[in-house]
Amino acid sequence: MRQPAVIGSLFLALVLLAGCAADKPKPTPLENYEPKIAGRLIWQERIGAMAYAMVPAVRDNVVQVASAGGEVVALQADSGTVLWRAEAGGPISAGVGSDGRFTSVVTRSNEVVTFDSGRPLWRKRVPSSVVTPPLVAGERVFVMGVDRAVHAFDALDGRKLWTLQRPGDALTLAQASVLTFYRNTLLVAQGPRLAGVDPLRGTVQWEVPMANPRGGNEVERLADLVGPAVRVGERVCMRAFQAAVGCADAARGAVLWSRSVGGANAVAGDAERIFGADASDRITAWRAATGDVVWTSEKLLHRGLSGAVAVGPALVFGDADGWVHFLDAATGEQQLRLPTDGKAVVGTPVLVGTTLLVTTQGGGLFAFRPN
Repeated sequence: MRQPAVIGSLFLALVLLAGCAADKPKPTPLENYEPKIAGRLIWQERIGAMAYAMVPAVRDNVVQVASAGGEVVALQADSGTVLWRAEAGGPISAGVGSDGRFTSVVTRSNEVVTFDSGRPLWRKRVPSSVVTPPLVAGERVFVMGVDRAVHAFDALDGRKLWTLQRPGDALTLAQASVLTFYRNTLLVAQGPRLAGVDPLRGTVQWEVPMANPRGGNEVERLADLVGPAVRVGERVCMRAFQAAVGCADAARGAVLWSRSVGGANAVAGDAERIFGADASDRITAWRAATGDVVWTSEKLLHRGLSGAVAVGPALVFGDADGWVHFLDAATGEQQLRLPTDGKAVVGTPVLVGTTLLVTTQGGGLFAFRPN
C-alpha cells in the first residue's frame, strides 16, 4: 500500500532537481506602473521555514499556520496577536486543517497530530505520506495520502471511522490536492477525477473526470488535481496538474467545463471568472460559467508565481522574489505591488475578512490590508 506514495514523492523530487539543473528563462523585468489601489502591511510574524504549499487555515478571525520544522501557531488575523503555539513533535509534511477548535497537521513520519485549542490531543499514524492539509469538520478529521486513500478520524479521540482506498495509478503527484466540503458531501481528488463522498460512511456518491490525461508514459499522463479548489455557490473549480483547468457542479456531480492548459499551482476565482498561471507564468482569466477566455497576460512570465486568490476586484499572486502582485481581475493590468522579505511566496495567499495573508519560503507570514 505504501508504494504509490513513495513513487509520487520521488517523482516530485526529480522534477524539482530537473528544474534546478535546467537553464531557466530569465524572469520578466517588473514594469513601471501607476498604483490604482492602496494597500499596506499591517503586521508580520516569523514562523519558521515553510515547505511548499503550507497554506494557512482560517476560521472566523483566526489564522493557523505551521512551519516545516513542526511549530503550529494560531494568531488573530486582524492584529497578529499570538493566541497559542504548539509543537507537532517532528517536521511537518502537510499544512494545517482546523475548524476553529480542533487543529490537525501531519508529520513526515505519517503521524496525524491533533490539538484542541493548542493542547495536544491525539496522534495516529497513516500508511502513506501526506502532503494535502487535513480537513477538520463536523468533529471529524479527514486525511488524504499521496496514495489517494482517504482516512476519517473522530476529532475527539482519534478513533478511525473509515478508510476509502480505491485502485489508482502507480505514479501520483506529491503536491497538495483537493480535499474540501460542499454542504453534506466530502469532495476529494482521485487522480484527475473529483469524487463526492459520504462523510459519514466513506462511500463514493459520484465521480467526474476533470481532465483526460494523454501521453505515452505514466509521467506524461500524470494529471492529479491540485488544491486548494475554488468554490462559489454550487460551482467548484480546480486545476489538473499540467493538463487542464475546469469547473464542476458539486450539487449534481457533473462537469461544467474543462480547458486543456498546463500549470502546476492552484487557481483562483470569483462569481464571474476563474484565474490561473501556466508553467511559463502566463496568466489567463476564464469565464466561470463557460470556460471561455476573457483575457491573458504575459507581463509576469517566468517570475515563479504562486497560487492565486481573488480579493474583491483584484487578483493576487506572489512571486519567487517575494513580491505580491495585485492585478485588475477584469483586465489583468497591474494595480499594486507590495514587498515581503525577498523570499519566494509559497502556497496560495489567503483572504480573511479584509486581511490578506501571504507566507514565504523564509518563514515569513505577512498580513496586508488592501483598500
